[in-house]
Amino acid sequence: MDDKEVVVTFATTFSDWQSLFSPLYPRATNSNPEMFNTGWLETLPVTAGPFKLENIDRTANTITLVRDENWWGDPPKLDRIIYRAIPTDAQIDALANNEVDFIDVGPDLNAFTRAQTIQGVTVRTALAPDYRHITFNGAPGSILADPQLRIAIQKGIDRQVIGTALIGQLRPDVRPLGNHIYVEGLKGFQDNDEIVSYDPAEAGRMLDELGWTRQGNGIRMKDGQPLVIRDIIPTNVATSDQESRIVQQQLRAIGVQVNIETVPLDNFFEQFINVGDFDITHFSWLGTPFPASSSSSIYGLTEDVQQNYGRIGNDRINELYAQASAELDPARKIELANEADREIWAAGHSLLLYQRPNIIATRSKVANFGAKGFAEVKYREIGFTN
Repeated sequence: MDDKEVVVTFATTFSDWQSLFSPLYPRATNSNPEMFNTGWLETLPVTAGPFKLENIDRTANTITLVRDENWWGDPPKLDRIIYRAIPTDAQIDALANNEVDFIDVGPDLNAFTRAQTIQGVTVRTALAPDYRHITFNGAPGSILADPQLRIAIQKGIDRQVIGTALIGQLRPDVRPLGNHIYVEGLKGFQDNDEIVSYDPAEAGRMLDELGWTRQGNGIRMKDGQPLVIRDIIPTNVATSDQESRIVQQQLRAIGVQVNIETVPLDNFFEQFINVGDFDITHFSWLGTPFPASSSSSIYGLTEDVQQNYGRIGNDRINELYAQASAELDPARKIELANEADREIWAAGHSLLLYQRPNIIATRSKVANFGAKGFAEVKYREIGFTN
């Protein structure tokens, strides 16, 4: 052992230990709150790849990286990489005008369509770890505290319609995402969502059995309380607006009234989601290569909320996460994680909608770069073909 080696001893077995060591930062770059919060705003204190920061030009809105003479691996093919900050709605024009070599198309249908018609441009796609969902608030005292009520409402939402409407032209094979832990593209993915399969007739029957009966205006009521739920969405997020309006229409058909409330984007999480001031809400999660441990903050139930904003969970889910995180056999780990996922669906935790595609439009001569999905970009390999 030498000064470039370190030994870490865990108090308990943690099978996803690799997730803790990429990236690694020198102590000096995280030594105090001031350095942690502001030390990276004007410069990059340290690099460990084939490129280093040359300068930040705030007038031109560019960041320039150049070859790092301290890089110990194979030399990169490029001499420099220049990043330009361009407003989203102007990026496709910049690509068409040969001002940039690539853009992230994202969910922009206009950019996707135009990119396919630009001479010398190739559209590269992959499944992204980015997925949309509806979080339900099941905290004690909330109108959706009953898990069977949550499941009934989830069965009244046609996720295929939502996925097709939102990204069907970007991803023609879009389908409802059926696993909270493993997204498509990860080993271990399987559909576990049968319990919430779209069935409005069954949803209505369940609501009747739960005592939520239709009134003259079509809206259900129980013990004098109408079945009205607040869908909290952020301003200027077209995806959330479209999803919420489809959900509003679909749930109206089974006697559930959805009131859409739009709140400032800057305050969306801090003043509403983090504190549980919602009944349902829409946003994205990002999957990771280590889902059996990283997703426990979303679906595990602990005294502190972490990312389980709906306060929904149980001891069995917690136990399965603990077992999966400690399991060193990959096959057994997948079994435990999928068992946890089935418990999460049974708890009515959240309704997964669809997994987005990763779409990158590049100059056709750009090599070894594009839609990476779950892969890591090897910057030393990026270059141009003749």
